[in-house]
Amino acid sequence: MADVELLDLSTALGLALQRRGWQLALAESCTGGLVAAAITDIAGSSAWFDRGFVTYSNLAKQQMLGVNTGTLVHHGAVSAETALEMASGALVNSTAHISAAITGIAGPGGGSEHKPVGMVCFAWASRDGHLESQTMQFAGDRAAVRLQSAKTALAGLLRLSLALDL
Repeated sequence: MADVELLDLSTALGLALQRRGWQLALAESCTGGLVAAAITDIAGSSAWFDRGFVTYSNLAKQQMLGVNTGTLVHHGAVSAETALEMASGALVNSTAHISAAITGIAGPGGGSEHKPVGMVCFAWASRDGHLESQTMQFAGDRAAVRLQSAKTALAGLLRLSLALDL
């Protein structure tokens, strides 16, 4: 059974985007398409969901979204800088009006002192040049980190879709 909060956020986002005639694109890494799955659980989401990029590897981030090699070398895949480039790349490579990007360390391994398990970087972008990022630290196992990440991405998209006038 799907998470109720995830479905509620997806539904509210869909209504907000439909009212504005906007399309959405996603760039997901650690969530592996979880946000896109939640969105496509909503009947009629094809009216407002353009596409999703699941870019788990650094090469995929570069090839599909145009993330700069230097960004990955200097900041790493899990960084605000990479998330911002992912969100921008999702817009460039789609017809969407707004986008979100998620990159993080879901665990149980892969963390470090400076980038612990549960650290997730988000970015949201719009066609009018709005670009913002946020880094969160989530507790719990891999599934919990991924679910909290999906909810955070959707909540940011909903906030952005209600705040902007493109």
